[in-house]
Amino acid sequence: MLRDPRHYQISVLSSLILIGLFAYSFRLPWWHVVGCVGATLVTQALADRFIAKRPFDPRSPLISALSLTLLLRTGSVSLSILAGVLAVGSKYILRWRGKHIFNPANFGLVIVSLIFGAAWISPGQWGAAPVLAVLLLGLGGIVTGKAKRWDVSLALLGSYAVLLFARALWLGDPLAIPLHQLQSGALLIFAFFMISDPKTTPDARVGRVLFAALVATVGFSIQFGLHNSAGIILALILCAPLVPLIDHLFRDTRYAWPQFSPSHTPSPSQGVTHVHDLTPAE
Repeated sequence: MLRDPRHYQISVLSSLILIGLFAYSFRLPWWHVVGCVGATLVTQALADRFIAKRPFDPRSPLISALSLTLLLRTGSVSLSILAGVLAVGSKYILRWRGKHIFNPANFGLVIVSLIFGAAWISPGQWGAAPVLAVLLLGLGGIVTGKAKRWDVSLALLGSYAVLLFARALWLGDPLAIPLHQLQSGALLIFAFFMISDPKTTPDARVGRVLFAALVATVGFSIQFGLHNSAGIILALILCAPLVPLIDHLFRDTRYAWPQFSPSHTPSPSQGVTHVHDLTPAE
């Protein structure tokens, strides 16, 4: 059980929500949380039964719901519910060779915020503080380490840092400015809890590094070229359709969540499945 990175991610995301409520005074009505979580779980349960034909597993949709709770802001509970439905639904509808294309939370978050004026992405609520940055780096490192996706998180942060420092040098700004920007809570949450999703990142490490650099570049361009503070979040949904191409160019085994049963001890080979496996998977 403890080998499954989803357990750590659920714990960390829940803790971040509590930190946001009590340390950052998030305005987060409880009925929005209940609506979003309920919608993701119900959609997952229906899809598992009628589409995937497998037992209901609440862990992945719960992670999607918690991620949406962290970054989606709206005055309408119906939009919170819709975001949860879209997030889980995208896993079963938008697929390529048995692998869903979009990060579920990212898809629900972006689609709802783009279509409806009453919903928006709120990256600025986390601010940029050294203590929060250290906390997120530590917690994020645990989660990505368990999922074996620390490479994509570090590649994203490294690429983004290069771009920020290059911009500061070009403009003649003090280097304290990019250092402060790298302490953004939203950036670190994105790096360790969204782009690091092992089910939607490229299978090969070189592919993940290239993908992370691409997302960083597109996100940087949107943020500073189009003056949109949610640039890095928007970049992921724009770049996600390229993952199948990257997987084709750099082939490797496909990630699968660890499977456990009371009478079976997992072998070292568990946790991956072959690229050509086309059975539905989260």
